Formats: sequence, C-alpha cells, structure tokens
Amino acid sequence: EDLREDMMTAFWDAIQRPGGAVGRGPRRWYVEAHPEAFRGFAQLVSHPWVHGMAQAVLGPDYEIVEIGLDVPFQGAKFQPWHRDFPSPKDSYEGRRITSLAFNVTGVDVTPDMGPLEVAHGTQWDDGREWKHEMFPAEHLWQRFADRSVRKFPQAGDISCRSALTVHRGTEHLSPIARPVLVLGFDAPGAGHAALHDMTVTPAFHEQLPEVVRRHLVCRRVDRLPPIVQ
Repeated sequence: EDLREDMMTAFWDAIQRPGGAVGRGPRRWYVEAHPEAFRGFAQLVSHPWVHGMAQAVLGPDYEIVEIGLDVPFQGAKFQPWHRDFPSPKDSYEGRRITSLAFNVTGVDVTPDMGPLEVAHGTQWDDGREWKHEMFPAEHLWQRFADRSVRKFPQAGDISCRSALTVHRGTEHLSPIARPVLVLGFDAPGAGHAALHDMTVTPAFHEQLPEVVRRHLVCRRVDRLPPIVQ
C-alpha cells in the first residue's frame, strides 16, 4: 500500500512538470523517479528473490540502473508489440541475457485493467529489421499474439523478465489506475546506466544497506534535480 501511494505521488508530481512524464499511448505514461521517492526502495532492490535472480542471470557484479513506474488509466489502448531497447549482439547471437526488468504491481490486476501481455521466448528475436530495432512491423504481430500470455499479478507481487521480451499493455477499461514499479538491472558493461543517471543525496546513500550500495549505479548530489524524461 505504501508503494502504491508512493508511485501515484511520484506520478502526480511528474505530470505537472514539463517533460516530467512520457506518454506511451492514450492515457498511459512512464515516469522515471528518484530512489528516495519510494519508502521501500532498499527493501525492494535487496529482496532475496530479486538479489538471487539478478546474481543468477547477470552475475555477482550486477548493476541497479533504473527505477520508474508505468501507469495506465481508464481509456488506455492496446500498445503496439515492442521491446524496451534494441537487442545487443550478446543476446541475438550469444543467447546471453544482459539486462532484467523487475515489475512490482501496486494493485490486484483484473482483466479490465489493461494487463501486460508478454510473448514468451521472444527475448532471442534478432529485431534489427524492426523500427528502431524495437517495434516489429504489424504483419509480424500474429506470431507474438500466438505465444502471448496476459499477466494478472496481485498487489505486491514481483515479476522478472528480460527487457528484450516482446510485450504490450492492453486496453484499460477500469476506472482504477494500474501503477507498476519498474526496476532495471544490468550485467556489467550493458551500458544502460548512462541512459538513466540515477541520483541520490549523500544522507540517503549512507543509510542504504551495503548490498544495495555495492550494486547501485548513481551520482550523489546535495539537491535532487527534477527529472526530465
């Protein structure tokens, strides 16, 4: 409940600032936020299952590079099938996963809440011929639909997937918003930290558990700047 409240507070703060939120289709936004916006940040990123998955897939020196939230509201439409960024050669040739996305839902997801639809196995698709190497052409969509699964997590559930897995948000008919926290983790050298530039204050950084400080890629600043997406 604290996480849901913090996500919605971060969203309403961001949506009021120019460049504070990114539209991802009608009535759907993405917001990157500061770790300090979430009371449970340290507990989430050091959760035994999160830590264990990151170590197993990305190695002992994994990096925490992103925290944000995706919020669809009533009226959000089906998104095009997409992945979060272009596939690196390590993945489409070497079949190595170099990044993970952890999602934590803030509500019990019902069929009318625009649940996430995931096309299993598509993390290995090459994708270099797709638009921006992320958006497959519409004539390819049936393949993703055929292997897709809709996800119905309950409040507080944590899920994990490759950020290269092709997915989409679906039509949101409910008057209840569906905020979901997004935690981005990298293997060393994957390079996504440079795209996010997380910042924390020295006082916040010092009180983090050592297991979090060791993996968190961030700058320490005296005053947190407004994030422009």
